[in-house]
Amino acid sequence: MEWLDPRYIIETLGAFAYVGLFLIIFAESGLFFGFFLPGDSLLLTAGLFAYEGSLSLWILIPSLFVAAILGDNVGYWFGRKTGPPLFTREESFLFKPRNLKAAHDFYEKHGGKTIILARFMPFIRTFAPIVAGAVEMNYRSFMIYNVVGAALWAIGVTVAGYVLGSIFPPEVLDRYFTLIVVIVIVLSVAPTGWHLWQENGDAILAKIGLKKKAPTAE
Repeated sequence: MEWLDPRYIIETLGAFAYVGLFLIIFAESGLFFGFFLPGDSLLLTAGLFAYEGSLSLWILIPSLFVAAILGDNVGYWFGRKTGPPLFTREESFLFKPRNLKAAHDFYEKHGGKTIILARFMPFIRTFAPIVAGAVEMNYRSFMIYNVVGAALWAIGVTVAGYVLGSIFPPEVLDRYFTLIVVIVIVLSVAPTGWHLWQENGDAILAKIGLKKKAPTAE
């Protein structure tokens, strides 16, 4: 699906790249139909383009940061206005109840910090603010988590792309672009994955008949 390829998207947007990137990050951050958009890889690629000089990092950072915050806000207020009936809404082409349920279960488990952790989890990140609004999470607390999460994700991943551009020569980036993007995305998800493992490792291992190894006394 070429239209979801981050390079293709940015190159196609051309002079409207900043507006397009803003709208895509905004939509994926809190509009329930934005769950399929390539947020992580798009941020990373935007950073690479910034290093190459096609885009300005100093325009990308504030605009993508604001887009991420506003997107989550819209998702929160949509969930707040819709309320619990949202969870019984019928499936449609743009609305997948299973994604909403996954976000709800994640929120029930991790509380407010879900808004930060979910930034690095595709699908969950789109529905997390909607769930937070539906369960009437305190708005001030939500905004704190929202701003922190937006900074870590929108700014952090974009800057990571810029740094990658300074590390790898152009011919390497061209040849191994997809692989490099996948590796960086995996690394960005790793802290969230480790946190979840620390909290849920015992339950996961118990399901497959194993146990976490107890620490040995020195």
